[in-house]
Amino acid sequence: MAEFAEREDTLTTKVPARLDRLPWSRWHWMIVIGLGTVWILDGLEVTIVGNIASRLSEDGSGLSITDAQVTGVAAALYVAGACSGALVFGRLTDLFGRKKLFLITLGLYLAATAMTALSFSAWWFFLFRFLTGFGIGGEYAAINSAIDELIPSKYRGRVDLIINGSFWLGAVAGALLSVVALNTDLFPPSVGWRLTFALGVVLGLVILIVRRHVPESPRWMLIHGKAQEAEELVDDVERRVEEEKGSRLPPAERTMTVTQGRSIGFGLIAKTVFRSYPRRAVLGLSLFVGQAFLYNAITFGFGSILVGFFDVSSSVTGYYFAVIAFGNFLGPLLLGRLFDTLGRRPMIAGTYVLSGLLLFGTAWLFGAGRLTAVTMTACWCVVLFFASAGASSAYLTVSEIFPMETRAMAIAFFYAVGTAAGGISGPLIFASLTTSGVVSDAVIAFCIGASLMVAAGVVAVFLAVAAEGKSLEDIAAPLSSRPEETAPASAQAAS
Repeated sequence: MAEFAEREDTLTTKVPARLDRLPWSRWHWMIVIGLGTVWILDGLEVTIVGNIASRLSEDGSGLSITDAQVTGVAAALYVAGACSGALVFGRLTDLFGRKKLFLITLGLYLAATAMTALSFSAWWFFLFRFLTGFGIGGEYAAINSAIDELIPSKYRGRVDLIINGSFWLGAVAGALLSVVALNTDLFPPSVGWRLTFALGVVLGLVILIVRRHVPESPRWMLIHGKAQEAEELVDDVERRVEEEKGSRLPPAERTMTVTQGRSIGFGLIAKTVFRSYPRRAVLGLSLFVGQAFLYNAITFGFGSILVGFFDVSSSVTGYYFAVIAFGNFLGPLLLGRLFDTLGRRPMIAGTYVLSGLLLFGTAWLFGAGRLTAVTMTACWCVVLFFASAGASSAYLTVSEIFPMETRAMAIAFFYAVGTAAGGISGPLIFASLTTSGVVSDAVIAFCIGASLMVAAGVVAVFLAVAAEGKSLEDIAAPLSSRPEETAPASAQAAS
């Protein structure tokens, strides 16, 4: 089925159109499992630390560390590592390919997590929390770009949201695992928390084995001098799909002409993102800052809130967090399809604004003393059902609205800047607010997160891009493409 013609360094191909017109198949499930399951590990990591914070600070844990250092300093270092890793690996992903980098980043995550389990002092724990985040940050750039370039446009929104939302399946597992690990009848205080990190290593090794079979992005291959390999890969996928479905695929009509091997530097990337797409840049930053404050600053300190304000034992906070984590997963799972059908703009704006307003309501009830540990958890479930879909849509948005040559770096940049604003400063600010034991301090923390979510939703009302069902090349023309071949995409460049 290969149809391509080359002239000097210029290539005319139908590969993007051929990928977008594929029906859902077992091959796509392999992509989802191989790439998406790492978010389960990320959820496991972050949740475990949040739930074991009180145990780590207790005598006999084997570490001389305070609760505030775990939820504040360690959390901030983890996010700082993630931001740094996103920028470093984001650039390398655009240069050397999606597959090479998502194998390297997972390997780094595994090594750093194993070293965290062996922590003997606070500085060691802090160092390897930073390096674990460094690996996870690289995963965000490499994997989100690969997912969007491999999944058909018809399904891209819901698949991206559900994959990013699978973080919360890991959070459920981490919360329940912490209950077992913190049970001193089963494990000594200095051993149980180490086993939780060790389990993350085991799961990561399984994912690494599966991920070895995930292919490189044909779209990336096209513009990096690997046109023949891209065509052969898509030929093979089409054969598999036709055998599975028992019928021939319809022909792909649209062609695209690109210049191969073009070098894209930081200067051109920055110019493209901020001068060619300024409205989209503002949108990306707004969405990431809003969700980062909500999640990194407040949600991941939920265990400390239960202990400090409701006298819940640290050994059972995992049960409460498992409930809100499951609510987080249901959001992208049940609402994801609407991002492809009802549309990006109403769904992004709606989930952000509604979750912010609901959080304001939760803050009012909490400040008035009308909540218990159970009803507080119920309120968070409702808030995060919508917030989780919105947060996942931030990753979807920045991964599809910029040209392909800048995709991984754009994801990395907006993740790093937005998360640094909300994920580094947030834990440092809110750790003192939510662990002070003063109700009004926690209310302030809630209201800041709510305000930023509502503000981001308002920005989306005006700036969100109607990307539903469209090819990536129609949303933003590749920098290496010839304008006359991609007129529909070029016409949208000013959006």
